[in-house]
Amino acid sequence: MFTTIQKWGNSKAVRLPKGILEEVSLDENDTVEILTEKDYIIIKPAKKRHKRLEERIAEYSGEYKCTELDSGEAKGKEVW
Repeated sequence: MFTTIQKWGNSKAVRLPKGILEEVSLDENDTVEILTEKDYIIIKPAKKRHKRLEERIAEYSGEYKCTELDSGEAKGKEVW
């Protein structure tokens, strides 16, 4: 398949046919990663995975201390 690089504002753009997007399970507004490798431009789905609890705990340094937040004096009929 061939296509043309076109001007889009101050940038350039390439239209991706629907069939190609369906093959790689991408849709409008999905986030992709663009890489270059020698003479190639690679567009692939961005891997945004949530960290597991074990990964989050492993990154914790133990330096965080909880503190109370003071939001100021009551302005209305708040009950304190």
